[in-house]
Amino acid sequence: MNIVASHARGKVAVDKIFGAGAKAQQAVNLVGREKVINGAQGVLLDENEKLICLPTVEKVLRNLSTVDLISYAPIKGLPEYLNDVIDITFDEYKPEAYIESIATAGGAGALHHTIWNYSEIGDTILTSDWFWSPYRVLCQEALRKLDVFALFDADLKFNLEDFKNKTLSLLKKQDNLLVILNTPAHNPTGYSLSGDDWDAVLAVCKDYAKNKDKKITLLIDAAYLDYTGDPEGKKFFEKFANLPPNILVILAVSMSKSYTLYGQRTGAMIGISSDKEAMQEFVNVNEYTSRATWSNVNRGAMKTLATIYRDKSLLYDVQRERNDFLKIIQERARLFIAEAEQVKLGTLPYIAGFFMTIPTAKPDEICDQLNKDNIFLVPLDKGVRIAVCAIPSNKIPGLAAAVNKAILAMDK
Repeated sequence: MNIVASHARGKVAVDKIFGAGAKAQQAVNLVGREKVINGAQGVLLDENEKLICLPTVEKVLRNLSTVDLISYAPIKGLPEYLNDVIDITFDEYKPEAYIESIATAGGAGALHHTIWNYSEIGDTILTSDWFWSPYRVLCQEALRKLDVFALFDADLKFNLEDFKNKTLSLLKKQDNLLVILNTPAHNPTGYSLSGDDWDAVLAVCKDYAKNKDKKITLLIDAAYLDYTGDPEGKKFFEKFANLPPNILVILAVSMSKSYTLYGQRTGAMIGISSDKEAMQEFVNVNEYTSRATWSNVNRGAMKTLATIYRDKSLLYDVQRERNDFLKIIQERARLFIAEAEQVKLGTLPYIAGFFMTIPTAKPDEICDQLNKDNIFLVPLDKGVRIAVCAIPSNKIPGLAAAVNKAILAMDK
């Protein structure tokens, strides 16, 4: 007997990321942590495999008053947070445009609101063929579909041609097009669009936007924005100035990664438009959806960010601490890539971030094989994701060789 409504039938939460993490924990319980490589979890661990909370962030959070920790927040978000999250996201690269923000339940909350409010029921959302798997779940839950364009061409460069073709194909069928681009430091590959890539993407969108009946929303999932290691990693934001009024840009930002407050579920959606009315509409509709979804988000986390931003010494300390851990991630990635090159293991282009990806035709089988050696990675549709954010440097040597061995065994 089906009790649920027809649109809810058949839903089962099967998450390969958390599933791989659970297997890794079972192995730790059996053989000990020192014998297990857990490259599944997308969180920042130190060299002793302890979950990292940036010390200054922890200090500020713990020193908040009880009122700031437990009180309701405004549905839209704390006013100081809404201002500060804009400034801290753009730094000196704020585009000449109307800009507004809404507090969300993490970056996923920003994705949810954008899908619900900027596409029609039954529409198809576009993203790259390498993508964070919850994108599909978020679309299906909102009664939308997800289609993909090839992220890389034959030379492992951004595949502009396929992006252009898929964009045109969908705009022929529907008047609203929502495109999700996870950059910089893409999950799962670690790729980032270059300035030239952005110029090309925006040129395509501007060309199609000449038809005023079409509305294009670019949703930039910027969860890993603060882990690029590039002092000009935010410069592409300036390119969102003076866009046609029927092109809207929304940034999904999160305190999960930048401030290591994963479970506090706090983020923001930042709207960018050349049209003032579109920005007022942005605030109105997304505040309404917040009230209808989670009511309001974590006041303590919002107060933490505002407190840090408004005290330059605290902000300096947070940035210094984050950069120290970024260097650890970069060294882990360097070690893995060097060994991968040595054993001729192919990887997708990695520039920065928490993850890198090995393309393969048999990801599930390869991960099952690696599990036998207490190595736990995440199988994707067309590859295997490795969370270098979570694997200590002393466990990186030999990992590329082990993955390569498993792939070769599957190919026999």
